Amino acid sequence: MHPLDEKIIRASFVNCSKGEASRIRLPAGFADGAVPWDDLDFLGWTDPGAPLRALLVVPGENGPTGVVLRRPEERRSNVARSSMCRICLTEHTASGVALFVAPLAGAAGRNGNTVGEYICADLACSLYVRGRRQPKMRLVPRAETLTLPERIDRAMANLTAFTRRVVAG
Repeated sequence: MHPLDEKIIRASFVNCSKGEASRIRLPAGFADGAVPWDDLDFLGWTDPGAPLRALLVVPGENGPTGVVLRRPEERRSNVARSSMCRICLTEHTASGVALFVAPLAGAAGRNGNTVGEYICADLACSLYVRGRRQPKMRLVPRAETLTLPERIDRAMANLTAFTRRVVAG
């Protein structure tokens, strides 16, 4: 992903007001230049000032698209099960995947309509796809036959489909 500046990021959000976008806190390390742009296909983070708000900025043909998401409150569960991210298809223990909900863009979102998707709880799909990060509890891995560029393309197609649903309202 090409590095983005603060102005472009804030202007990219499609499902919140300009005032809300101006109050979003950028990811940790953004001001210090510590964002690993070369390893990212999209920028995803939890707002440090609002821990139930997550954000995605996805590159596209017409520039980046930013989406504000609501992340669920953390729940403790003693049930051992696994879940799969619907973006990168990484398998995690249940706490490693969360249902993120986004208000739709425009009037539909202002009327309370939303769309949701199961995504890696830490929004680090790009790092999982590249093997730079591993799920906390190693599950029995499924054989992957796609090359790294094909896995990246698949993850971005899944994420683009989700952002299109948000934008379509």
